Amino acid sequence: MRRGARVVAGSFGGVAAIALLAGAGVCLTSGCSTVGYYARSVTGHLELLQAARPVPQWLDDPATSAKLKERLEPSQRMRDVGVRAPAGRDNASYRRYADLHRPAAVWNVVAAPELSLVPKTWCFWIVGCVGYRGYYDPAQAEALAADLRSQDLDVAVYPVPAYSTLGRLPAGGWLADPLLNTFIGYPEGELARLIFHELAHQVAFAPGDTLFNESFASTVEKIGAERWLAERAAPGARAEYERAEARRVDFRALTSRYRDELSRLYASAEGDAAKRVEKAAILARLRADYATLKATRWDGYAGYDAWFAQANNAAFGVLASYTALVPAFEKLFEREGRDFPRFYAAFRRIAALPAGERAAALER
Repeated sequence: MRRGARVVAGSFGGVAAIALLAGAGVCLTSGCSTVGYYARSVTGHLELLQAARPVPQWLDDPATSAKLKERLEPSQRMRDVGVRAPAGRDNASYRRYADLHRPAAVWNVVAAPELSLVPKTWCFWIVGCVGYRGYYDPAQAEALAADLRSQDLDVAVYPVPAYSTLGRLPAGGWLADPLLNTFIGYPEGELARLIFHELAHQVAFAPGDTLFNESFASTVEKIGAERWLAERAAPGARAEYERAEARRVDFRALTSRYRDELSRLYASAEGDAAKRVEKAAILARLRADYATLKATRWDGYAGYDAWFAQANNAAFGVLASYTALVPAFEKLFEREGRDFPRFYAAFRRIAALPAGERAAALER
């Protein structure tokens, strides 16, 4: 789904890129059964990097369209602001740009049991176990999705515009994460959110804890974008962002309500057959309520159509990874005096704790 809908953050699709690059050698020497997947991932990531050129070269090139230049210029100012506040690290990330000639950086496959909202996980070296498997080729993603559906799993496949290598690769040159055609055309506020989100993953990373990592990055993107718009954006950009944010609020309220309904159903004592019938009824009501929302408050805005078209347990599982801990992180930001360096230091301390202790420490 396109980033403009802001249903999920982009990094979920490829945050394991560094693990894929490093893990390929491990698999090759250990007889790992996933060697083909690792090899394709390494190739895809390197092709992405090789397509990138420094932003000044694009700006100086007469062949670069005026529209692209209009987006590249503010992206560099966002990057500069990110060094001082939302990102906190000065490196070559997002100082280069690549046109991949495709609509997404990667395509993610997410799966969940027929009567559960807990996603299936795949495990990678360094990043641990995550609730997705990403592909640079959409046909390969669809092939895995078909196999998972044959196992009676709910499956969602969605395009991801950007991902982070966590700052684990040498970030001083061509290995740094580039800007991509898959998101450079976003409205100013949405572009700021994406850049700040991906840079946030370079602050610290808790292996195997998607909920913790993505909720933190979602918090940084929200606060960072709001500051950018308040201090540097034109009134038109702020108004456009406010409309998008209002839709996000509506979307989260609607999906949270129905996610809670499904959760209660799956935890109930009803038999599986009855649960299947009620699940179908819940999803039908969800889509009907969305149609009403779209036609009324949203004036026909269709940016969320793709999500609702394939709404199922897998799709709901993805959403929780990005939002569940955001309120707690926002409270932590306030407690640290709305100071990003202090906020990052607190995040690093909590990220270093054992997985079972992080949520409780964050709440404290």
